[in-house]
Amino acid sequence: MITTETTTTTSIDTLANRRVLILGLARQGLAMARYCAAVGARVVVSDLRPADQLQDELQQLAGLNVETVLGAHPLSLLDRCDLISVSGSVPLDSSFVQEARARKLPLTNDSREFIRRCRAKTTMGITGSAGKTTTTSLVGDMGKLSGRTTWVGGNIGRPLLPEVNHIGETDLVIQELSSFQLDLWDSSPHIAGVLNITPNHLDRHKTMAQYTAAKANILRFQIKGDVAVLSADDPGAAGLAPLAAGSVVWFGVDHSVDRGTAVRNNRVVWRDGQREVSILPFDQIPLPGHHNLLNVLAAAALASAAGIEAAVQGEAIRRFKGVPHRLEAVREINRVRFINDSIATAPERALAALASFSEPLVLLAGGRDKKMVWDDWAKIVAERVDVIILFGALSAALREKLAAAGRTARVYKAEDLAGAVTLAHDKAHPGSIVLLSPGGTSYDSYKDFETRGQHFRDLVLDL
Repeated sequence: MITTETTTTTSIDTLANRRVLILGLARQGLAMARYCAAVGARVVVSDLRPADQLQDELQQLAGLNVETVLGAHPLSLLDRCDLISVSGSVPLDSSFVQEARARKLPLTNDSREFIRRCRAKTTMGITGSAGKTTTTSLVGDMGKLSGRTTWVGGNIGRPLLPEVNHIGETDLVIQELSSFQLDLWDSSPHIAGVLNITPNHLDRHKTMAQYTAAKANILRFQIKGDVAVLSADDPGAAGLAPLAAGSVVWFGVDHSVDRGTAVRNNRVVWRDGQREVSILPFDQIPLPGHHNLLNVLAAAALASAAGIEAAVQGEAIRRFKGVPHRLEAVREINRVRFINDSIATAPERALAALASFSEPLVLLAGGRDKKMVWDDWAKIVAERVDVIILFGALSAALREKLAAAGRTARVYKAEDLAGAVTLAHDKAHPGSIVLLSPGGTSYDSYKDFETRGQHFRDLVLDL
């Protein structure tokens, strides 16, 4: 059992004069540090990286009353703290956090502190194994187009805690939330969306049961009058319905939906049990792939739960340009299209990308594993992909999986992403697609999937 804070007041003085230890100095840790310093907490930030790797982050703390301990997490820090904020990059089973638990020190994080202080009457949280960022961005566009003051953040873009005192009661707040953030939650947003739950981050959560339990926290603490938005097509998400204390709104293509969003007569529609309202024709959705259709349905269901009109939803969908690194068209060279799907850090996500195209494919796959199962990926890739180029730490393991699936021809290994792009350019034929959809994380060579995707962009633009 994780010991957590139980204070429910929204007053900023709950952190004033408290000794707050913040583990991790990335976006979440910086947001927590800035907020805590602003309200008068005594702040210590600790990161395993040395100072020379944190110059940008340290610059953002310049002038604040914040102590830094870098290069290690010495246990002596636990002797002088009242509360520990654990950033998503810090595993909860680390020896340091385990010792904090043993001492019954309360644990928290920036998104949890934000939701407990937020005054907005409509807060929305969105989680899932895939599609979170696209769906969150799209709902954010719907909110802004409706004329409401709309705040979008969390795991996407920026943590919202430093902005909490600028958010009004009538504002719409939308947060993308990862399982890492939800691990420590003890409250839920008014509208909680779960897009899907498929194997992911098992290097962190160890089992699907633990991973699912973290995701379930987004609606576990809802009350009567709140809304849970769940996928009717995904067993993992649908299985959380019994936890909903309020109403349940569904979205789906493959299953009947009485209350929620669905596809009917080639249109996206909203159903409330008594009437059916058209949102937009199916062929006006600008995003490719079945998974993006589900993202659109999810966004429309969430927006409907927030009271955004169907006409506004439809217009926002038509205008939506997508999100970088998610089936992002980079360039076309000699009738070969280069597509950046660096966000695909799980085999299921890479398979969704493959299903979005009918053209011949040159697939760039690899990165680092997070204890995922690759058998289905290997079988489908072996049958569907014309040329396979492997790179990164996963290369040898993926080659073995493909061989076991009967595929050895036109499988190549590159030393790195640069070599993979050069090889892809050489092997691709007019009319084909070069698709970066790695299936593995970026952490063998890059800080994050955005950095990997930007490098791919740069390499393609330099061809």
